[in-house]
Amino acid sequence: MRAVYALLCVAGTLWPLAQFAPWLGEHGLDLPLLIRQATASPVAAFAWSDVLVSGAVVVALILVEGRRLGMRRLWLPLLGLGVGVSLALPLFLFLRERHLAAGGHGRV
Repeated sequence: MRAVYALLCVAGTLWPLAQFAPWLGEHGLDLPLLIRQATASPVAAFAWSDVLVSGAVVVALILVEGRRLGMRRLWLPLLGLGVGVSLALPLFLFLRERHLAAGGHGRV
């Protein structure tokens, strides 16, 4: 599974950034415009709402499961949220698998 999670980290970084980089190059970091465009239609607002809720779930998972297992460097997948849930979740799962394979089981 670690190889799958590693590949998903790459895809979860490159695919979203490939969509965002041209917009960022054209508009710069214009947050009001970004919010207007992200909520310009019901389907766009739906997608962003889903991403925001998923992000909150990923933060909870990283903190609770990471601490339960005694994982170190939980800041790394949290930092991955700067790209998005598409990086943060597979990165956490990759680090979790690596931690478990090294014998780190924490409190169960």
